[in-house]
Amino acid sequence: MNSLLLFSLLTLFVVAFANEQYTDRYDNINIDEILSNKRLLTSYIKCILDKGRCTPEGKELKLHIKDGMQNSCSKCTDFQKNGARKVVKYIRANEKESWEEMKKKYDPKDEYKEKYEAFLAADN
Repeated sequence: MNSLLLFSLLTLFVVAFANEQYTDRYDNINIDEILSNKRLLTSYIKCILDKGRCTPEGKELKLHIKDGMQNSCSKCTDFQKNGARKVVKYIRANEKESWEEMKKKYDPKDEYKEKYEAFLAADN
C-alpha cells in the first residue's frame, strides 16, 4: 500500500545502507513543503507510480517502498518513520485515487497490509 510509498514519499528518500538502515542522506528534506505544494507532491506520486520522471530522491524512495512495507520501516531512521506516517496519512486523506493506485502497485494482494497499518498506527 504504499504507505510506504510515501514512505514513502518522503521517507522520502531512502537508500539501502548495509542492509541495516536506509541512508539518512535525504533526511533534511522539508516534507511539509512538498505536501503543501500540489505540483511537487504530484511529481513524487507520478514517479512512484512509474507515470513520470523521478528526481534522485524519488528514485531512491521508489527502490525501497516495498521493502519498507514488508518490514514495517525497520531500516528507517526516526525522521523517515515520522515522515512516512505523515505522508501516507496526508495522501490517504487528500489524494485517495493515488493512494489506491499505490496500494495496487506495491501490495496488490494486501499481503503487507497488517504490517504497514500497524506501523502507521504507532507513534514511533
